[in-house]
Amino acid sequence: MRNPIPFLLCLLLISTSAFAQDAKPPVRVAMIGLAHDHALGFLPRILSQSNLQLAGIVETNQDLIARYSQKFHLDASLFYPSLDALLAHTNIQAVATFTSTYDHQAVVEACAAHGLDVMMEKPLATNMKQARAIAAAAKKSGIQVIVNYETSWYPGNQAAYTLVHDEHQIGDIRKIVVHDGHRGPKEIGCSTNFLAWLTDPILNGGGALNDFGCYGADLATWLLDGQRPTSVFAVTEHIKPDVYPKVEDEATIVVTYPKTQVILQPSWNWPFDRKDMEIYGQSGYVLIPQADVLRVRAAQQPDEKQVTPPTLTGVNAGPMAYFAAVIRHEIKPTGLASLDENVLVVEILDAAHQSARTGRSVTLPSESPQ
Repeated sequence: MRNPIPFLLCLLLISTSAFAQDAKPPVRVAMIGLAHDHALGFLPRILSQSNLQLAGIVETNQDLIARYSQKFHLDASLFYPSLDALLAHTNIQAVATFTSTYDHQAVVEACAAHGLDVMMEKPLATNMKQARAIAAAAKKSGIQVIVNYETSWYPGNQAAYTLVHDEHQIGDIRKIVVHDGHRGPKEIGCSTNFLAWLTDPILNGGGALNDFGCYGADLATWLLDGQRPTSVFAVTEHIKPDVYPKVEDEATIVVTYPKTQVILQPSWNWPFDRKDMEIYGQSGYVLIPQADVLRVRAAQQPDEKQVTPPTLTGVNAGPMAYFAAVIRHEIKPTGLASLDENVLVVEILDAAHQSARTGRSVTLPSESPQ
């Protein structure tokens, strides 16, 4: 009988060689800013990832540097006072920014000058002037800009999209209702650095309307294939002026389309945290009460059924996998994270602020303003 060992060794060498060819070096990424508390969730993820490598952090606030250094055991050499200082010492391919929303424009323009892709926490910008400037910088330089929303990675939302958009199980969409928010950023214990800009009408562009209205505007635009609304009507309130004197803490936004109505309810007054959605069609509905739960009733279905959506995998497994794939040009940003969609999201939020100020419905042009 032939000795099987040489044959097995040969197979092992072939499989090891194939694995080495498939393995990709990690994408080198820098963070700009730590003033957004969502950085607390991003840092442990990137530090544990094999496809992304943290090459540096741009931050000048010494309190933030000390807090993050202590919490995540970061070496002082990882911090730089500016993007230029960081680039003088290390090479990177992209940037994830956790500044105020107002600072997104400056970050994108600086990164555009160096050909660096950018991921930012929602929303894209504080107003349409900034959104257009970001889009122009990205187009001129050829960089990719994506916007990260927690709700983009909910298995329930992705499964609902398949049922409603791809499989047409409930007919044409007639109404979408989205509830987003919590008891309030101060009430849930957001950091003082985060609160300083989140409750500022310039740095955040507003209060609860911007903070949570963007989620629903993004989801609805995605579900409706990027369709432009015909009008936006909004009502805002200062229910807690002693806590949030400068910005609204309550809002209801009605976004009208030719055959669909979208109701967004962003609030800093919900008794509990919530990011849930209801989608109603001509012949059924899909409710997403939790990130990983669907309640579905379709045509000729006597009872509602509860569905557990599949776990997300591949590039849609989460923001890290998606961002890495975008940087490597393995995918082109579309839908929820895409720049074009998020410019429209800002246009909807802008119109909502205008409507709340005037008490009148705002008609949107049939084409995006340049």
